[in-house]
Amino acid sequence: MKWNRQRPSPMPSHRYRPYSERVPVPVTERHWPAARTTAAPLWVPVDLRDGNQALAEPMDPTRKRRFFELMISLGYKEIEVGYPSASETDFDFVRDLAEQDLVPEDVTIVVFTAARTDLIERTFESVRGLPNVVLHMYTATAPTWRDVVLRHDRESLHRLIFDAAQEVARGGDNQPGVRFEFSPEVFNLTEPDYMLQVCDSLTELWDASLDRPVIHNLPATVEISTPNVYADQIEYMHRNLARRESVILSVHPHNDRGTGVACAELAVLAGAQRVEGCLFGNGERTGNVDLVTLALNLHAQGVDPMIDFSDIDTVKRTVEYCNRIDVHARHPYGGDLVYTAFSGTHQDAIKKGFTHHYAQAEAAGVDPRQAPWDVPYLPIDPHDVGRDYEAVIRVNSQSGKGGIAYLLQTGYGIDLPRPLQIDFARHVQRATDDSGIEITAGQLWELLLTEYSFDGHLGQWSIEHQEEGDHLRVRAGFGDETISGEASGSGPVEALTNILADHGRPVEVLSLLQQSVGEGSDGRAVTYAECNAGGVTRWGVGFDQSVTASALRAVLAATSRIELPTRA
Repeated sequence: MKWNRQRPSPMPSHRYRPYSERVPVPVTERHWPAARTTAAPLWVPVDLRDGNQALAEPMDPTRKRRFFELMISLGYKEIEVGYPSASETDFDFVRDLAEQDLVPEDVTIVVFTAARTDLIERTFESVRGLPNVVLHMYTATAPTWRDVVLRHDRESLHRLIFDAAQEVARGGDNQPGVRFEFSPEVFNLTEPDYMLQVCDSLTELWDASLDRPVIHNLPATVEISTPNVYADQIEYMHRNLARRESVILSVHPHNDRGTGVACAELAVLAGAQRVEGCLFGNGERTGNVDLVTLALNLHAQGVDPMIDFSDIDTVKRTVEYCNRIDVHARHPYGGDLVYTAFSGTHQDAIKKGFTHHYAQAEAAGVDPRQAPWDVPYLPIDPHDVGRDYEAVIRVNSQSGKGGIAYLLQTGYGIDLPRPLQIDFARHVQRATDDSGIEITAGQLWELLLTEYSFDGHLGQWSIEHQEEGDHLRVRAGFGDETISGEASGSGPVEALTNILADHGRPVEVLSLLQQSVGEGSDGRAVTYAECNAGGVTRWGVGFDQSVTASALRAVLAATSRIELPTRA
């Protein structure tokens, strides 16, 4: 293709096999592409185990306790709390949960263990006294792991898993409140027929029932394909697992290809009922799937995520404190800049969108925070997650008139006429180009006053209403020039222009717009005046508690910015 001028890179891509050469994916009649998610799956945060083991500094008991309390407050009902057989810190934490009665009655605790007898026994010991527990046993099953790491063939590994599962079943006989979960680690690289064989054998051994369902958790431990392939693998299991109604089909995607969220969403369409992940996606390598993004993606589609993220900044601060990892400023939903627009075209669309939203809400007689949301560039209302609108629009060298006008309107209550927005945007552009940094609402305000307000002196003035019009007496000065006189006109502004003409400053007022800002004793009038003299047009802005004085100030401000012609 002549239009594509890319050239081969020097990277050795030939070393890597596509997924189709690494794992067979059964070709089935796909149902998931036509499915729709209408209810949230069961979310299971694994921050205290999987996320914790990936931290440079694993959480101490104080941070683990704070994270656990956060999860409870958000509404999570099943929480993986540790790997008690592998860590004394995790063991003690689980015992504290039990002995200090820290687990609400409707919350299930998940504990993780490898498929080894002594570790299984230690895990049961850790959860003694807890009423609702899932014991989560895992073993890697993919061919490379079998051959290189575990040194087992399919049959011998199945026997190892089954024997360990028998130990789990025996332990469960003594603790009837414990249910069982199995994770074939690296499921997405394991032969589908082998997965069915292993999972079905455990479903039968653990006697899965509607009252005591078994969880089969199928991880994309290392992402190796596009998300649709993972969905195909999940749908195959969903449609072929034995005792399906007594099995909770769970997924645990990682993010090696950057598509963990997509994998989870498509897996739910394909039949998954439970999703394991971490808040903001912490985990080994590129992390686990992000439960915040998944939940708020549902919220943005009109589906209740069943988790309360209405104060996203408190969630973010707590996770950052516990993990000692900052959440990126552009992270979906929680980042500091995700509801912020710098681009001029985006700002203009958002400003108009807000205006339309409030008008629609008022017409319908509903609270704007409850009204249907359809504002350009903002997939959800920032108020839903506890953000305000102050930082939605921010101005830099890429911004336009809409954003500038929005900041002045929300910060100072003034509504610049569109022609003045265009004129002022040029001044802002020069200022931001020179500095190369963002400009705040306060700096915009100061720049507006510098460029358009009357920096002279409006002295004594009076207006006398007469039958034929208004008679104005005024004294004003700007620079070295003093204007003093009186004249009549159809109104105060025309009278002022007559006085200016008498002083060699003939000026035509092209437009004059007024508005009120503030209320009561804090209220004042603002006037925007567009004036022309000798083919030169300038804007002036006047502020005063008096409507007439604000108009005089605006005309004087515009006039003072028009240079007088040089006399011969």
